[in-house]
Amino acid sequence: MKVAVVGATGLVGGEILKVLAERNFPVTELIPVASERSVGKQVEFKGKQYTVVGFDDAIKMKPDVAIFSAGGGTSLALAPKFAEAGITVVDNSSAWRMDPTKKLVVPEINAHTLTAEDKIIANPNCSTIQMVVVMNPLHKKYKIKRVVVSTYQSVTGTGKAAVDQLFAEREGRTDVPAVYPHKIDLNVLPHIDVFLDNGYTKEEMKMVNETKKIMMDDSIQVTATTVRIPTIGGHSESVNIEFENDFDVEEMKSILAAEEGVILQDDPKNAVYPMPINAHGKDEVFVGRIRRDLTQPNTVNMWIVADNLRKGAATNAVQICEALAKNGLI
Repeated sequence: MKVAVVGATGLVGGEILKVLAERNFPVTELIPVASERSVGKQVEFKGKQYTVVGFDDAIKMKPDVAIFSAGGGTSLALAPKFAEAGITVVDNSSAWRMDPTKKLVVPEINAHTLTAEDKIIANPNCSTIQMVVVMNPLHKKYKIKRVVVSTYQSVTGTGKAAVDQLFAEREGRTDVPAVYPHKIDLNVLPHIDVFLDNGYTKEEMKMVNETKKIMMDDSIQVTATTVRIPTIGGHSESVNIEFENDFDVEEMKSILAAEEGVILQDDPKNAVYPMPINAHGKDEVFVGRIRRDLTQPNTVNMWIVADNLRKGAATNAVQICEALAKNGLI
């Protein structure tokens, strides 16, 4: 299978190459793609060097699938051109997520909705993916009414420049341009993406809107506060979920422990709970600190962690490709 990775020289693009190799996706020909300034550079895949090509050349090479991780503007401009050439696009940006004509896919939840006509498929926001992977089996069992989520998100979600800023600050250097409006080392920023007129950030509203679309249920109410913290291993979330039906906490833990792509880490007496330092480089979503909310009925608190570059981006995109290949759609 001919696979193009658009944005192959970026942080997520590099992770996509790594995940394709690790999961043994049937790549017969790799086409690394990037903007003009990166054309001619080399990237490594399975021990071999590949030369980066431009967008027009990539389309002429007719890949079966193109995994985009090159920003929303690039996706809006170029994904339709790839699709018109018969190439299936899996897009990691926010460009197509809320387009009513495009599927927003987390394979564990809604891969079954994909068809051969879906030529542009959206990969959800990282913080949304890890939350819905945990919530979906609980929604099936107990029916979710309302979710209150606060996130603790890694600087890797912003990109390489943010990682450079963090470590420059940590080392006391001032030679690296800042990508955040404030210092990030030894600090916490309640500010991810731009602020909207309603007082929420774009990241917070992504979690609200994407959750309903992925889980195919507009009745689920979500309110979010998204926060950037000086970590690099992954995103963490404190999630409070109110259900229509009551639940047994131990039964809930059993449901999550049996769920594909979820790892239960819930032994607080022995200091066992999810942490980004342990989720780093892993494809699964980790959940723990599961306990009943003592202030109102049918409500639970939990802590969810995942590597935002893996399940939150690269792995989910590759899993979409795997679902397409399995069902003969690419």
